[in-house]
Amino acid sequence: MTEEGNVLSLTDDEDDFEDEPLPELQGTLCKWTNYLHGWQDRYIVLKDSTISYYKSEDETAVGCRGAVSLLKATISPHQFDECRFDVSVNDSVWYLRASSPEERHTWIEAIELHRQADSSYGSENNLRRHGSMLSLTSGTSLSQASTSSFKRGRGLKEKLAEMETFRDILCRQIDTLQSYFDSCASAVQHGAVHDLTESDYLDEDLDSLDIHSHRPEELRGKDLASILQQHGGHAVDFKGEAFTFKATTAGIIATLSHCIELMGQREEAWKKRMDREVEKRRKFEDAYKTLMSDKNKKVIVGGPDYEEGPHCMITEDEFYDAVDATLDKLEKEEEKKKNVDSPSRPDNSSLAPSNPFYGEVNEVVSNHLRRLLVEPAEEKDDWSCIVDQGDLKVFKRELEEDGVPIDPMKAVCTVKGITGHEVCHYFWAFDTRMEWEATLEFSRIVEWLSEDTFISNNVIKRVWPTSQRDACFWSHIRHMDKSNDEGPDSWIVVNYSCDHNDCPPSNKYVRITMNVALICETIIKPPADGNITRNDITCKITYTAEVNPGGWAPASVLRAVYKREYPKFLRRFTSFVSEKTKDKEILF
Repeated sequence: MTEEGNVLSLTDDEDDFEDEPLPELQGTLCKWTNYLHGWQDRYIVLKDSTISYYKSEDETAVGCRGAVSLLKATISPHQFDECRFDVSVNDSVWYLRASSPEERHTWIEAIELHRQADSSYGSENNLRRHGSMLSLTSGTSLSQASTSSFKRGRGLKEKLAEMETFRDILCRQIDTLQSYFDSCASAVQHGAVHDLTESDYLDEDLDSLDIHSHRPEELRGKDLASILQQHGGHAVDFKGEAFTFKATTAGIIATLSHCIELMGQREEAWKKRMDREVEKRRKFEDAYKTLMSDKNKKVIVGGPDYEEGPHCMITEDEFYDAVDATLDKLEKEEEKKKNVDSPSRPDNSSLAPSNPFYGEVNEVVSNHLRRLLVEPAEEKDDWSCIVDQGDLKVFKRELEEDGVPIDPMKAVCTVKGITGHEVCHYFWAFDTRMEWEATLEFSRIVEWLSEDTFISNNVIKRVWPTSQRDACFWSHIRHMDKSNDEGPDSWIVVNYSCDHNDCPPSNKYVRITMNVALICETIIKPPADGNITRNDITCKITYTAEVNPGGWAPASVLRAVYKREYPKFLRRFTSFVSEKTKDKEILF
């Protein structure tokens, strides 16, 4: 193949690259919807320089729910979340999250190809799609990465081999001529040429020349060929050698011209690729400058950067204000969601020793009784009072686990007109929980372990900007025997986190772990007539809780919420119990 053919093949290959269709990509990604629903799975389709989304793959035949042209789009991988990337056009931002960093890289690469093709930057597309074709850092990539570059490399090697052949031909010509001239010089040195001339005269006019009468007899009759053969020389075809020499030198010049042409083409190709790299670098520098200039812009309120997390961009004051406002809103909601169907309640009145939870329930309940009713004196100094409302006091101890505050809280209050049994009953009873616990989205019983113990799953309403949370725990109620007939009548309810196969942790919620106990003592002031009414009874409530909320909410915000919510919870709950029991017979 000629070198012109090599040049043509390079052009054809580059045209094939430019005509290669853009890759289409589709799959399920998490898309940020709003601060109420957070991240939701959506079916994303990338095609014809447009990215669109559907609620699911089944809706692709119906119509997309939204689409964005990539002509002026900006793709921004998230700085901290290695699975997230944002696609923004003007004020519209799509927050997307892949299942892995590799999947995110695939999507970003594909979107960039469509975006650059849409902006008519074809050369960069070719470079991106065939990024390994011409590596600026590899000396061998030019001859190995593509067909065109391989042909160019092979052409130079062929031309070098041709020039080696021409050099051998010239060397052989030089050797032949040098041998002939050496023979001639040797013949002249020994007088052979002179003798040969005289012999020629001897043949023509032997009788008319006197000089021949004096020539030696042994030199007569010798011709030029025999003399040259005697001295090692042979007859040379000077005309043929001249033609060969001209053809050889012309071939060398033509080969050198082709080499120069090929090297010029290579230089031009490298120059073009260098220009592309310079242009690419300029674009990256412009993008970096734009990113730095936008760094101080306010993040869109309601976006995922305002959501709870290790890199949340909202300040702690704003975070608390948002939580506080949402909690107030939840308290004002009057609609209560119905409980889901729950398993039937068993007939066994107490937890059987054979039950897997028997040992754990008894151990946890015993620990609470020992700590709350007979607290060692050395532990009293560790508690600090954070709320003092007369009949209601709240104490806490600051304690963190993996940077998350799990401050043990203890509240003590007294309420007239209700008994300890009534308070514990409504705190434990599943069927009335949604009436007084306004922060629950729904609650269900996972399994009844006995008549006084069940496993429950609570899903807490989302308080923006925190993530939604849930809990799986067993709840146990117990009547404590009096140490003597004159002591107060006491009841205890314990809620303790556990694992259950029918309630595994979900990626949708952050799982809370808890260790909560409510101990209630009924204090009776006997009337003179012996007829006890609600005016004669008082309930002393001791409430303790160790809750690990999980997630990444700021510690200061959590502590501020605890300080606010614990007193409100006890006031709300005891008011609910008083309202429920005011017209009912006293439950001792």
